[in-house]
Amino acid sequence: MDKTILLISAEETFSVRGLEMKLKGLGVETVFAQPKLKTMDGKCDGTTLIILYTDESVGDSADVLVYLKDHCIAHEEKIIVIGARDEYEVISQYIPDRCVLQFYERPLDMARLLNDVEEYLTEESEYERKKSILIVDDDVSYMSMIHDWLSDRYRVSMCASGMQAITWLARNHADLILLDYEMPVTSGAQVLEMIRSEAETSMIPVMFLTGKSDRASIMKVLDLKPADYLLKTIDKKGLHDKVDNFFLTRDAQ
Repeated sequence: MDKTILLISAEETFSVRGLEMKLKGLGVETVFAQPKLKTMDGKCDGTTLIILYTDESVGDSADVLVYLKDHCIAHEEKIIVIGARDEYEVISQYIPDRCVLQFYERPLDMARLLNDVEEYLTEESEYERKKSILIVDDDVSYMSMIHDWLSDRYRVSMCASGMQAITWLARNHADLILLDYEMPVTSGAQVLEMIRSEAETSMIPVMFLTGKSDRASIMKVLDLKPADYLLKTIDKKGLHDKVDNFFLTRDAQ
């Protein structure tokens, strides 16, 4: 399957080692880490799924839970939680339900877990074949709406600032960037300049998002030679028409 699962547990117990062996039987590479930020550094990168095997000390790892929450939201990754019901209640204070693929109460039903993991990884492979779109906008509510509109056909990620986008692009690939032109601190024009200055990202097409429709503002946007621009008043159908036609035209070349 060529997939990697990060397995997090306070100790590499007999049960945890048994789970690692079963996962390897599915053709999955497993990486073990204790729930400490220092030991987890970099281990989330490139993973497809995270399994969090909890114990009564889970409440002492609030910083790790916040880190996992931020990682899963940024990378649209899922977490499987294995533990007791009260331990899961602690986790729920930090990690939202949308980041959790499944909760398995101990004693673990290994057959069910392995079946669910295999099914998820198969679906993930199909998901990865979709085009990847990064939306960059400081207006989180607007960005979330665009995310919802496009996520039925595309892999969509979100960054709320230009610098977050540059950091994201250092570790991830995008087939298209929808970039807000009017952003504070680092403007859309500045972000575009940074994207084009790096060899790894210079060829990624960028469409500007703008709330200004007057001729002078549009000409200012077009002077930067983006792939296209989208008015923020665009509706769902109009957005899909723009994005779908862009990929159809590019792939036909």
